[in-house]
Amino acid sequence: MEGDDRVREGVRDYYGKRLKGSKDLKTSACCCSTPAEPEVAEALSLIDGEILDRCYGCGSPIPPLLDGLTVLDLGCGTGRDVYVISKLAGQNGHVIGVDMTPEQLSVAERHKGSQMARFGYSRSNVEFIEGCIENLDELGIEDGSVDLVVSNCVINLSPDKGKVFSGIHRVLREGGELYFSDIFADRRVPKEAYEDPVVHGECLGGAMYIGDFRRVMRQAGFLDFRETSVAEVSIDEGIRSVTGDASFTSRTVRAFKLDSLEDACEDYGQSAVYMGNIPGHPDFFDLDRGHRFRRGEWARVCGNTASMLSETRYSEAFLVSGDRRRHYGAFGRHGGRMDGPGCC
Repeated sequence: MEGDDRVREGVRDYYGKRLKGSKDLKTSACCCSTPAEPEVAEALSLIDGEILDRCYGCGSPIPPLLDGLTVLDLGCGTGRDVYVISKLAGQNGHVIGVDMTPEQLSVAERHKGSQMARFGYSRSNVEFIEGCIENLDELGIEDGSVDLVVSNCVINLSPDKGKVFSGIHRVLREGGELYFSDIFADRRVPKEAYEDPVVHGECLGGAMYIGDFRRVMRQAGFLDFRETSVAEVSIDEGIRSVTGDASFTSRTVRAFKLDSLEDACEDYGQSAVYMGNIPGHPDFFDLDRGHRFRRGEWARVCGNTASMLSETRYSEAFLVSGDRRRHYGAFGRHGGRMDGPGCC
């Protein structure tokens, strides 16, 4: 068995046979501990218990403004996030869950009828596909057919992350969003950790070094990405003996498929104001850790941020002034993420 296939088979065995519920996890890396937004929490209250008991995510990668969207969940497991998004996207939305573990998907499929009934839907708006997240081209997901791609602590498990992000870029529509939570490392983890089935299954062996992640994203076509949250991950000494001195964080990241984005933040004299009309965000909206837009308060923005606010579904919530006819140089450093490709 080739190395990548061996890794996939180890992950499939770990999540399909060894883990029976989140209580069986040996670290906190793959635990659903991030507080959910109110509308997400409300939807979670309608999710069947068996689905919730087998949640292995490290965040809550569910952004707002989902009504009517086509959403793809990579590594959907038993379907927790698929069903939450199903509720938030409404009857006219469509949610696709992809996972390579039959045991997980059987739980998701088994609850499809009961979840639709709880939501009051006359027909299902979800579908589940068995397959590898690296091979979206083989699963019938067409180019430019998806509005939003989410993933919850799964991409780290993939042996070919470049192929995952390239596939995401391919299936997203122009202006579409990637919004995912995952485990990152401050250095490349040792080969021994990558090949250890438990350490890998616990989302640490395949954790992405943030520098490599930046390079892979750029190669895939995502020239700018934004972190919305970062939290330290604690691990026990037994795992530490395999991972060495590496430090791990759980991060939620958003990126957009936009032809107008540049690989650095440039100043075009633009400004933006939030109108306060995103549900659950009456007073402010955080695009990322460095951009909090308060209702009615104009703020200077770089060209990339202006594009993210005016050329995506978020355009209904923002007014953006100015254009790119005149360039004023590099955009000034004013906080924001520490590890991203741009200055803001």
